[in-house]
This record gives sequence, C-alpha cells and structure tokens, in this order.
Amino acid sequence: MIQVEGLTKQYKAVRAVDHLDFTVEPGHVTGFLGPNGAGKSTTMRMILGLDKPTAGTATINGKRYRELKNPLREVGGLLDAKAVHPNRTAANHLKWMAQANGIPTKRVDEVLGLVGLSNVAGKKAGGFSLGMGQRLGLAAALLGDPGTLLLDEPVNGLDPEGIRWVRSLVRGLAAEGRSVLVSSHLLSEMALTADHLIVIGKGKLVANMPTYDFIKAHSAANVIVRAENLRELANALRSRNVAFQPEKDQEGRDTLVIPERSTDEIGHLAHELGVPLQELSLHRASLEDAFMKMTEDAVEYRADAPATARADVPQAGNQPASAQAANPQAQPAQASQSGQPAQPATDAPAESRGQHRGRNGAEGGGETYTVEQLLAQHKASKGKGN
Repeated sequence: MIQVEGLTKQYKAVRAVDHLDFTVEPGHVTGFLGPNGAGKSTTMRMILGLDKPTAGTATINGKRYRELKNPLREVGGLLDAKAVHPNRTAANHLKWMAQANGIPTKRVDEVLGLVGLSNVAGKKAGGFSLGMGQRLGLAAALLGDPGTLLLDEPVNGLDPEGIRWVRSLVRGLAAEGRSVLVSSHLLSEMALTADHLIVIGKGKLVANMPTYDFIKAHSAANVIVRAENLRELANALRSRNVAFQPEKDQEGRDTLVIPERSTDEIGHLAHELGVPLQELSLHRASLEDAFMKMTEDAVEYRADAPATARADVPQAGNQPASAQAANPQAQPAQASQSGQPAQPATDAPAESRGQHRGRNGAEGGGETYTVEQLLAQHKASKGKGN
C-alpha cells in the first residue's frame, strides 16, 4: 500500500506538489492523472525516494523508501524506460539489477518471457524501439516480484495489442492483491484499466474517487439545438432564463449548447414558443471532457478558440460568446526507473527538465467515448478481469 500524507515539494518560488493526501490500496489499479506540470512526476519521484519532500511523507507499506531493506522486492517502478545503458543487452541490464538486489538470476528469464522479450534478450537496449523499451522497463519493475508498482505511461509506444496486454497485466497484478499506481495521459484507457482515479492540478488534489463515480459525476450532458432562425431561438431561450452557449458543430453550422436541461424540456419549450427546430440532440462528454473540466483552472498553458470556432449568434446572459478550446499536452518523461536512481536528484521540478513524451500513435492521439460507452466498457473490463 502507498500512503501519501501532506506531501509537499517546494523549488524556490515554485510549489510543485502542495500538501497531497491519498492512498493506493492493495488489490486495485489506481490511475494518476493531471495536466502537464501538475506534479505527477515529482510525486512519484518522492514516493521512490528520488526527490526529498519539503514536507509530508510518502510511505510504502508503512515505511519510507530508504527504510526498505529489500526495495526491489517490495516496490517496482517504471518512470523512464530510457534509463538503460544503451550498450547493455536486455538480459544483462536485468542481471545486474538482480545481482545488486539479491534476486536469483533465473528471475531474469521469467520476466523477459512475461513481457515478450525472450527473443531479443541478447540485443542491446540502444537498438530497442520505444515499445520494446517500455517492455524492458516493465520487466525491470517486475524483477523483484514486488507487492507495489508505480508505472508512468506503461503503454507509451505500444501497439493496440500491446496496450491490451498491459491492461490485462496490470489488472491481473492488482487481482493478486498488489497496489498498482499508473500514470497516463490516455484517459479513455484509464476508464478501462483503473478502479480508482487520483487527479491533481498545480500540485493540488483535484479528485480522489472510483473511476465509475468520476465519469458519472463530471461528464455532464448538454442539449444541442439548431434552428433556421437561431437568433429567434436565442431570444426565446433568454426570455425564459435558459442559459446557453453559442457554438459551431463539426460541420461548421451554428448551434446552441444548453447545459443541465433535458431534450424533452427544450423540445416542449421550443414548441410552446413556436420556434421550429432543425436539430435537438443530447451530447454527453467523454472522459477527456470530464478531465479537462476538472482541471481547467490547473492548466499552465492554454490557447483561445480560433475565430472559426465562434458562432455568430447573440449571447445569452453572462454566457461567453465563444467556446474555449483545450488541447492537453503530452506528459513529460521521467528520470528514473525501478527504484534505481538513474541520476542524482536535482533542484528543479521533474516536470521542468525539458523531456517531453508524445502521444501514442497507436491510439490515434486518444479516442473519445460517450459516458454510456465508458461506463459499459469499465464494467465489461471488470467482468473479464482485464
């Protein structure tokens, strides 16, 4: 079990982590989410003893990392799959880790087989693809057969089959009673993988709840309406104190987005006011939408919507006239692996060390799903043990 209490990290004028409190329970996959620069990397480094907290504690099974007698047997970490000497073979990389931690070398062959690298055990890590490097990092994290795992973006660089394999692996590890903390920017994947979500922004805790509850609570439904005379419809809605947001749809047509109302309610209202509608539909946000809504005040960098995304219709009440566009950035790469320091701790936030990781091309930049699809898939993944 991982226990974080009042965890804080101050870098001069920057507070990278601000009094975090959360628990990663055994038998569960816990998703660790947040925008770029939110403090996820720094938090994981403090849990693994690579960065010293300014205040607070992070313990693994009741002990700080430095107090663990056999750390690799208790906790495995994948923070940077590239933290491998490029001229070492996959097998030799794992062998020196095993010997340094009192782990039988026969375990090396076992984990290489588990992650599908047996056929390239003699190949130098410098020649590995991104996906192969991720598999080697997972092998290192599993080398000591630990009861606790911290994995940062474990599906990065993997193809769809590999992503499904990782999902099955981490859920299987949790089913064995292990505590699994997984950081990822693929939010739809987290809906299928994680039992629980921890969301942070600007170093502060934003949400800490079961995945199912997060999706239901923060993916609000909006009614989308379109009419030949949108100005008349807007005036009619304003007369009834109905809030709306002018937006353009994917085909560039002017629409009104009405939050917290049902299609029946808006349909009856339009009929009563004598305004014919060309479209009346219900749109539920994806998990990505819920995530961006939860962290909109915690994003360091954002862009305004382009002019073409603004609808040329009258504004209602205090509603802004344009829809704000958000484009979450890829998560930064980490600086250590498997609880073995790859470099000394620095006096700069992990999120500011200049390494950036791109989106997984196999996922097409991240798929989006409706809330109903996400909830159904989340239930299905639990039922299948994936």
